[in-house]
Amino acid sequence: MKKATLLILFVLFFPIFSPAASEPSGEELFFRANQAFREARYSEAVEAYQRLIEQGHASGHLYYNLANACFKMNRLGPAVLNYERARFFMPRDADLSFNLSYAQDRLTDAVAPPGQAVFPVFFRLNSVSLAELFRVFIVFHVMVFAVLLLRLRVRSELTYYLLSASLFLWFGSGVSLGLKYVETLSDDRGVVVAKQADVLAGPQEGDTVLFRLHEGTTVSQERFEPDWRLISLPDGKRGWIRHADVESIMDRRLRSKVVPFS
Repeated sequence: MKKATLLILFVLFFPIFSPAASEPSGEELFFRANQAFREARYSEAVEAYQRLIEQGHASGHLYYNLANACFKMNRLGPAVLNYERARFFMPRDADLSFNLSYAQDRLTDAVAPPGQAVFPVFFRLNSVSLAELFRVFIVFHVMVFAVLLLRLRVRSELTYYLLSASLFLWFGSGVSLGLKYVETLSDDRGVVVAKQADVLAGPQEGDTVLFRLHEGTTVSQERFEPDWRLISLPDGKRGWIRHADVESIMDRRLRSKVVPFS
C-alpha cells in the first residue's frame, strides 16, 4: 500500500521536477531575446529567436528580429535569408524592405536576386500575403451568398448589379488566391549562408570549379542530390553547390505557417 501511494505521488509531482517544467514560455523567451538584442548580446538573441522558431512560434516579426541580430553580427547570409522569410508575413513593411535592400547592397556578389513569378490578375500579389488574400476571398465568398439570398427575395436591377459585382470580386480574389498559393509553394529560392561556396560542374568533390559565390547571394534551386544542390543564377550560370552552403527560403517550418491549408 505504501509503495502504491509513493508511486501515485511520484506520477503526480514528477512534472514539477522534470526539465520540461523549467523550460521558459514563448513569451518569456521572446522577452529574453529582445533584451539580449538591446544589450548587444546578439549571439544570445539569435539562439533564442531560433529556439522560438523551432518551437513553432514563427512569425514575421520573429524572423525580422532574427535577421536584424544576424546582420549586427555581420552574418549577411542568415540576415538576407530571414529578411526574405519575414516578407511572407509582412510584404509591405517599409523597415523590412529597407533593411533587406541595405543588407543586399553589402553583399560581395553583384548578382540580382531571382524574382518570384508575378500574376497581376486582381491584386498586386507581391504586396499581399497569402493569409491576407485568403481572408479577402472569404469576405467576398460570404458576400456572394448574402447578395444571392437578397436577389432571391428582391428581384430588381440593383440586386442584379450587386450580384454581378460580387461575383466578379469573388472570382478575381479566388483566381488571385490560387495563383499566390501556387507561387508560394513553388518558391525554389535559396540563400548562400557559407562565407564562400564553390559551384562545381558536377555533384561530387574534386569536380571542376565553375565559379564562386559568397554569403547572402540568392539563387534558384533546380535539383537536389544527397549533399548537393543544382542552382542557377538569373544570368544563366548553373552548377552544383554543397547542401550545407545554401538554405531554402521556403523551408518546412515557414511553409507550415504561411500555407497552413497545404
